[in-house]
Amino acid sequence: MAHHKSAKKRIRQNEKRRLRNRFKKVTMRTLVKKLRSTTDKNEAQELLPQVVSTIDKVAKSNIIHKNKAANLKSKLSRYVNSLS
Repeated sequence: MAHHKSAKKRIRQNEKRRLRNRFKKVTMRTLVKKLRSTTDKNEAQELLPQVVSTIDKVAKSNIIHKNKAANLKSKLSRYVNSLS
């Protein structure tokens, strides 16, 4: 266990950040799943900007890699465009 005051603080900060990052990542994944399960094109087109925005925010804070974000956005856009 940590003995220095700064090390104890670092442990507290890391735990807070871990929980915050986990929440953001799970929220993003839920939105992606919701979009992928949609079969109505109009509904999917309304949902896409919100999902893309969330993916960008998660990538900006380095929770996921920027290339993974780009791949996700590309695949989701292709999926929405393929709906009839």
